Amino acid sequence: MKQVKYTKINIIVEGLQESNIFENILEHLKAYYDLIPIIYSHNYRFEETSAATLTLLYLSDDEIKIFFKNHLNINLKIGIISNEHCPGATKNYAISKDIFEAIDDAFNHNLLSCVDLLQCNELIAFNRVVIGDMHGMNKVNFNELSRLEKLKIFFSNLFRIEFKSYTFITSKEHKIQTAASGITILEHTIANEKSAISDELSIHDGKLNAFVLAPNSLLSYIWYLLSIFVYQRISILSLPKSLGFIQTSKLTISSDQPMDYILDSKLLSAKKVELEVLQDAIVLHLGRALIDNVKNDDNYIVEKDIIKLNTLPKGELSTILIGGKLPLFKKASEDDFKELFASLRNSAKFSYIYLILMVLSSLLATTGLFANSAPVIIGAMILAPLMAPIVSLSMGVVRAEKFLLFESAKTLTYGIGMALFFSAIFTFLIPLEHITPEMQGRLNPNLLDLMVAIFSGIAGAYASSKEEVAKSLAGVAIAVALVPPLSVTGIGIGLGDLNVIYGSFLLFVTNLVGITLSAALTFIVLGFAPVTKAKKGIIYTSVMMAIIAIPLFISFSDMIEKNDYYKKLEMIRYMDLEKETIELNVLSIQTQDESVLVDLELISTFGLTHKDLQTVKSAIENTISKKITLKITPKILLK
Repeated sequence: MKQVKYTKINIIVEGLQESNIFENILEHLKAYYDLIPIIYSHNYRFEETSAATLTLLYLSDDEIKIFFKNHLNINLKIGIISNEHCPGATKNYAISKDIFEAIDDAFNHNLLSCVDLLQCNELIAFNRVVIGDMHGMNKVNFNELSRLEKLKIFFSNLFRIEFKSYTFITSKEHKIQTAASGITILEHTIANEKSAISDELSIHDGKLNAFVLAPNSLLSYIWYLLSIFVYQRISILSLPKSLGFIQTSKLTISSDQPMDYILDSKLLSAKKVELEVLQDAIVLHLGRALIDNVKNDDNYIVEKDIIKLNTLPKGELSTILIGGKLPLFKKASEDDFKELFASLRNSAKFSYIYLILMVLSSLLATTGLFANSAPVIIGAMILAPLMAPIVSLSMGVVRAEKFLLFESAKTLTYGIGMALFFSAIFTFLIPLEHITPEMQGRLNPNLLDLMVAIFSGIAGAYASSKEEVAKSLAGVAIAVALVPPLSVTGIGIGLGDLNVIYGSFLLFVTNLVGITLSAALTFIVLGFAPVTKAKKGIIYTSVMMAIIAIPLFISFSDMIEKNDYYKKLEMIRYMDLEKETIELNVLSIQTQDESVLVDLELISTFGLTHKDLQTVKSAIENTISKKITLKITPKILLK
């Protein structure tokens, strides 16, 4: 835009003409610029003026809007003089609050720019239009509030969210229907302004920016509130899932009920709100804070619309939200339901392939257990198909889906029966009866094993619901190790050992119930079942877990006690006797009814007498404050 020195000034003034400040303005223009302005009313309409004419507005916000409306797309160079009646224009265009500085900026050609105007139902909006309640996003200056005030606003918002049905139609005729709590439409943002939006939205791009607040769960709503009240800044590139975003030149918003909305600071109501950005509508001297936004190029290329509404509620969830019920967890989409349910129904069904894999995995696990071979046992874990029907059972629990419940339970029963039968027959036929360390490690389950089952259930449900991570199910199967404890139970049946049967089967049941409950809860969190529908199944499964947790807790307490003994015995790793210093290595500790069995390795250079051994026993009893039974394996070092 060609720079021409102003030789003529028009000043538009209405009720402020009689003030002393206005007299100061006239004197300033004469003293510093040697110009005497011509005074006009805000209703006066100019035709296109010369390039050397500056039109200064000393008006209220409403009068400035009327003047803009009357002079759209006219080559009229405008400056704004700030006053207490035009806070909106002053803020929107970063006009200096010092009137003489504002006048100087109006003579600065480096600040002259073609700017867009946001029009809402034929009315000019300086910066924003707010429909409904944005719960904090339309508020600024949070830093000026105390922590207590922020907390009060946070919790007051938390319990009063309401939804209404909205239909959006963009400039490209994209039609979107959703339920939302509120909508904020911005034309642009001002650099260094305390705002919830961290991105710089241009005053020249011919686009409006609509932010749609529509949380689909209480958790996502809380995350949105934290973003606004704690982080205080959000970005278009990483919006909270509760926020949708539309960037377009025209936007029509309608609802089946009248919409209350705020245009700048004015409260209005309508059933339809039509918004449009009038690109390069006026030529204006901006304030210094917007100098980076000055644009003089008239050949601006309009980009396509941006629509980010995929996370907003649709269909059934919209109806639920409009009814005033915000679910605790997100409700999954219909497409997600269809794909997952089809997969889980297939997993729940019994098949001969499933049966063959169960027999082979149990035989492989039994062989690995007798051979004390961890790699062979891991191979059996990968081969075992038990994880899939358990995940299907979990969905049956939360959805009260009879097909999933009965089919998966039947499939699991057949699989467990086959595993026990073939493991027991295999054990009965081979001439081995020794309990290997791999078997022993599965005879004393505790709360840690329950935690493994819980985490595995969460991973299994998540992997099943997300196609892109479904391959992780093999890793989940290895982590939870369902078949090995079942095979140990079969070995116990083959050997007729009740202790082996009890310990290993308790571990298997722990895994089964832990996976089922945690996977069920995960499906609730992922939105595949309402809490009310899942309540009954979750209660039954939780009761079962509580019963199973009793022996696990006892076993875990025993483990903690043993760990405490190990720590204490580290203090007497070396002991001085009459002839020499000996070394004590604790091999194992087993708690009994009234004493503790300590398996100990003693390293010395001389043979130890009975008196020496009694000294060692007394030292250990004093250290752990418990009566012990001492099992000693002597090692003599010959030098």
